[in-house]
Amino acid sequence: MVPILLVLLLVLILFGAGFALKALWWIAIAVLVVWLLGFLFRGASASGGRGRWYRW
Repeated sequence: MVPILLVLLLVLILFGAGFALKALWWIAIAVLVVWLLGFLFRGASASGGRGRWYRW
């Protein structure tokens, strides 16, 4: 009984980690798209000032 529970626990942990990693990949892609859009549109909006659209 204990080995079956350990295997089920391992499956649940791996499933949860896989879901979390997949969600993190989608978040990383969304952040990359927003950063690229800001990088592309910074030249049109900041004609006289600095070229950076972020503060760091």
